[in-house]
Amino acid sequence: MTQAEFSRYSEFISSQCGIKMPQSKKVMLEARLAKRLRTLGIDSFGEYFERLTGEDGRDELVHMLNAVTTNKTDFFREPTHFQYLEQTILPEFLEDHGPGTGDEHPFLVWSAGCSTGEEPYTLAMVLTEYAERHPGFRFSILATDISTKVLDRAKEAVYDADRVAGVPLELKKKYLLRSKDPAKNIVRIVPSLRSQVQFRRLNLMEEGITATEPFDAIFCRNVIIYFDRAIQERLLGRFCRVLRPDGYLFLGHSESIHGFDLPLRRIISTVHRRNG
Repeated sequence: MTQAEFSRYSEFISSQCGIKMPQSKKVMLEARLAKRLRTLGIDSFGEYFERLTGEDGRDELVHMLNAVTTNKTDFFREPTHFQYLEQTILPEFLEDHGPGTGDEHPFLVWSAGCSTGEEPYTLAMVLTEYAERHPGFRFSILATDISTKVLDRAKEAVYDADRVAGVPLELKKKYLLRSKDPAKNIVRIVPSLRSQVQFRRLNLMEEGITATEPFDAIFCRNVIIYFDRAIQERLLGRFCRVLRPDGYLFLGHSESIHGFDLPLRRIISTVHRRNG
């Protein structure tokens, strides 16, 4: 990949999904796209770019984004977030809506950039446990990602056993099924929990971030670090538009809203609340 080709791809990727592709990512980009070129039988990066930007490029764009996006997540990652959700936000929600909270006022949460599903399934565990202790409490989880590849894995809900190390033992027993084949060291999320999560492909750069009802909480952790500051502010502004007044936004430990003109106030580290 020539420097000129890298520059074209970098600008194209940024325009399509907002992801920064600095010079330090050139080797990574070349290696990942080379696999796609071999699959398609294309001889050059220039030819592949022409396909991406041609009339039939939209379908190929999905494959390209699958190749270049980075997906790293864990169950119960940054556990203080889930503790704050369970111990502060959910009791507050019940207090606001009453003990009969049900279909009329379900707790709505969005896992944006959900990757292979560890985050939304963690949310499903936490919210299901809370619902069992508080009859009448209902919830709904939307999980989105730009990559169809990771969404397929998330829907399958099969994980290597070492990937669930962060799940508390009592929740492992309740929500994880071990393979009947002892040679396969894998587990699968139980059907009842899988049914609690709605997965959908979504490019966060698209204007079409809409919600029938505003979300009570949005988890978008370790996602905006891949965008430049202008795109970060624009994206966070879109989140605010679909977050209810006094709703919560969870970001990753290395992400900040400092310097942005947003209707958000910091509550604790990386947890922010929309102004009411």
